[in-house]
Amino acid sequence: MRTAILSLGAVACFFVTHPAVAQPPQAAIDDMRSRVVRRIADVPGATVGVAFRDITSGRMFDIDPDSLFHAASTMKVPVLIEYFRAIDAGRLDRNQDVLLVNSFPSIADGSPFSVDAGDDSDSALYAFVGRRIAVRALVDRMITRSSNLATNAVIAIVGAARADSSAHSLGARTMRVLRGVEDGKAFQRGLNNLTSASDLAALLMAIEQRRAASPASCGEMLDILAHQEFNDEIPAGLPKGIRVAHKTGWITGVLHDAALVYPPGRRPYVLVVLTKGIPDEKVARQLIVDISRLVWSEATGKAN
Repeated sequence: MRTAILSLGAVACFFVTHPAVAQPPQAAIDDMRSRVVRRIADVPGATVGVAFRDITSGRMFDIDPDSLFHAASTMKVPVLIEYFRAIDAGRLDRNQDVLLVNSFPSIADGSPFSVDAGDDSDSALYAFVGRRIAVRALVDRMITRSSNLATNAVIAIVGAARADSSAHSLGARTMRVLRGVEDGKAFQRGLNNLTSASDLAALLMAIEQRRAASPASCGEMLDILAHQEFNDEIPAGLPKGIRVAHKTGWITGVLHDAALVYPPGRRPYVLVVLTKGIPDEKVARQLIVDISRLVWSEATGKAN
């Protein structure tokens, strides 16, 4: 049985002084990380990547931040960014629509494949196949409902390679955005979207700091992320009513959440928790909830 992978060599914990902001003591950051490490150790066999960034103080801690995970639906964040960058650059019209189809070329050999409504969290969208639909509406559903059909339709327009390039230009180092979802032949050949906790943290930081695209576009991205309908991971560890702009991702044995959390009266913090090797999804979910609760308590000084 493997134990939780917690490589001290992969951990960074430091701060950037900001004289205008009262900062939590370094001991609090160290204690936060220690508590999270102990909680992860409660789940034998788990591989967990964590990235915490406090935008107010600049303090941070990491646990295996560069370990690679199947991205699952978190790969929709770089696709979201690329859509708005295309709007800003004039490559796409904000009012553009598209004929919605359910046939996409595999990156493995170009053969067509379809996504399954039964495996999609947004099965209602399939009623629109064969009709024209606004691309902006697809972008919303890609995030808020984590629609796989919408994701593949948007990728067909903006391009996976462009989304990958945009992610790397914003500080992602090892993330790979190769394809849409449910490309079975690509999966069999190991051609998968990958991410790390540090890469997703970099993208969320770029959006919050209005560097990912124009300030107006970044504001729209945050609003879309804040309206996600699946809130059983990081948001579930927070007090009710706290604004969270985030994206989850899950496939068999994998459960992730990457979030900007907005405590009242201050700038947000980033928390990314990626998990694999936990067969029971309920166990993985509770782990993410508990990490969120621990981080909130230490970051804000308020218990939940």
